[in-house]
Amino acid sequence: MELPALARSLLEGKNFATVATLMGDGSPQATVVWVDTDGAHVVFNTAEGRVKPRNMRRDARVAVAAFDHENPYRQAMIRGRVVAMEHDGADAHIDRMAKKYMDCGRIPVPPAGREAGDRQDRTGEGRPYGMTPPGRETRGCGSTANAP
Repeated sequence: MELPALARSLLEGKNFATVATLMGDGSPQATVVWVDTDGAHVVFNTAEGRVKPRNMRRDARVAVAAFDHENPYRQAMIRGRVVAMEHDGADAHIDRMAKKYMDCGRIPVPPAGREAGDRQDRTGEGRPYGMTPPGRETRGCGSTANAP
């Protein structure tokens, strides 16, 4: 299923998203991530050994909330299932994300735990929900400060 235009726009832009997975006891675990899309899937990068990949292997259900960093009322929320967890291409993907978010060609210092086990994860087979209706994305009062 192709993602709606608003979701694609937010995922393609220099916007952060929160990925929520489920812990073994059913409680949510949420992480702010750099995001990307291939048009049909939400794509993000993580490292082996972290909570997020363990949760996604046990239960593939995830929720992703992406918002416009210039106007957080413009947002898209997507629920779905992880359809792929790939190591191939993960280093190139995180380097593209570093270019997008930090304007550098490679991630400057590998985060703790970043090794050959890094991978990109694709979320799909879901449906968008909670999309901000067109024309209602600017409900803020005054100016919105960018988060650090």
